[in-house]
Amino acid sequence: MGGMSNGSRSVRAAGLVLLAAVVMVAGAPPAAAEPAAVTTATLPCVPGEQVALPPPATTGGMPLLTALARRHSSREFAPDPLPLQVLGDLLWAATGVNRPGTGKRTAATARNWQNLHVYAVTAAGAFRYDPAGHALVAVKAGDLRAATGSQEFVAAAPLNLVYVSDLTKMPGVDAATDGRFYDGVHAGIVTQNVSLFAASAGLATVVRAMVDREALGGELGLPDTQRVILAQSVGLPSGSEP
Repeated sequence: MGGMSNGSRSVRAAGLVLLAAVVMVAGAPPAAAEPAAVTTATLPCVPGEQVALPPPATTGGMPLLTALARRHSSREFAPDPLPLQVLGDLLWAATGVNRPGTGKRTAATARNWQNLHVYAVTAAGAFRYDPAGHALVAVKAGDLRAATGSQEFVAAAPLNLVYVSDLTKMPGVDAATDGRFYDGVHAGIVTQNVSLFAASAGLATVVRAMVDREALGGELGLPDTQRVILAQSVGLPSGSEP
C-alpha cells in the first residue's frame, strides 16, 4: 500500500481530534441544575434548627410620606410565596436590630423590654424570628396558616405573622391589667412597621384580631408565660386588588 501524504495525515488527525471531542461531550455528565430559590413555601423546617436570613436591605425603598399615603388593609392575596430576601427584610423592618452596638430594634418597647416575639407561619411551618441573629428558628413543621385566624383568606395567605408577648420580660407589671396595655402598644408599633414596609415593597397586608389565641398558642407550643396578641397576613396583592 502506498504511504499517506502529509496533507492526508493532517486531515485524519484533525478528524480524530473532532471525534474524541464529540465522544467526551456526549459522555459528560449533565451540568448541575441551579438550586431553587428558597421561599416562604419551601423553608426547611426542622424544629429547633435555624434558617439564616439574607442581610436586610436597610437603605432605599419608598419615601416615608409616600408609604403612609399608600398604606391600606387588604384581605386578598395572590398565592405566590414570598422570596427569602423579602421575608428577611420584612422581619427586620418589624423588629430587627437597627443599632448593633446596643441590640436595640426598629420597634420601641417600654423600658426596652423587647418582650414581643414575632412568629412567621407559612406553608412550610411555623418559625420564630431571632432579631439578634437575623434568623428564623423552626418551631413546628406543617401548614398551620389556618390556625392563625378565623377568616377564610388566612389559610391561603403566603405569610401570617403572629405577635406573642413574653410576660417574663415585663417584671413588676400585672399581666391582666397594665400588661395588656403594654402588649397592645408594642404589637401596634410592630404591625405599623410591617404595614409601612408592605406599602413600600408593593405587598398586601392586614392586621387581624379574630384569632383563637388559646388554640394557636397550643399549636405554637407557647408556655403559660406567653400569650398571642395579634396576627397579620402578608403577601403579594391579588389581581383584583384596586
